[in-house]
Amino acid sequence: MRRDETALEALYDRYASMLSSVLNRILHDAHVAEEILQDVFYQLWDKASYFDSSRGSLPGWLMVIARNRAISHRRRHEPTAGEELMENTIVLPLNIESALSQREALNRVKGAMEDLPREQRAAVELAFFEGLTHSEIAQRTGDPLGTIKTRLRTALETLKRTLHK
Repeated sequence: MRRDETALEALYDRYASMLSSVLNRILHDAHVAEEILQDVFYQLWDKASYFDSSRGSLPGWLMVIARNRAISHRRRHEPTAGEELMENTIVLPLNIESALSQREALNRVKGAMEDLPREQRAAVELAFFEGLTHSEIAQRTGDPLGTIKTRLRTALETLKRTLHK
């Protein structure tokens, strides 16, 4: 297999900030996030043949690799956070290949979030934008853990239905 350093550099320039954002949100540690980001691109370099475009987009594949590695790292260092991270950290199957599609996707997500009830929207923001686990959200809001889980599950189902239209 022929490896193209220029192509890898272009892919890094295009997707590193997106992946870094997700890694930092999950890990809350910029140094570890940077290490995992480098590992993700090394895997792309070393095992590019594993990517199957019929199963999804390249940025989606990279996002799943990054997410899984970040969750694995957190599980090793914070075993109690592992399952909640799996529930709280999803990758939406959106086409993010161009700036236009990124803006369109962002507008769709913003619109879908605005349509959620206030309590559901707050729970989603705490889980996805601040990276809190269900237990941490319950502690911060003072709501029962079961209520938080129901709010998040309902909100995610609504967002998935809305975004897959």
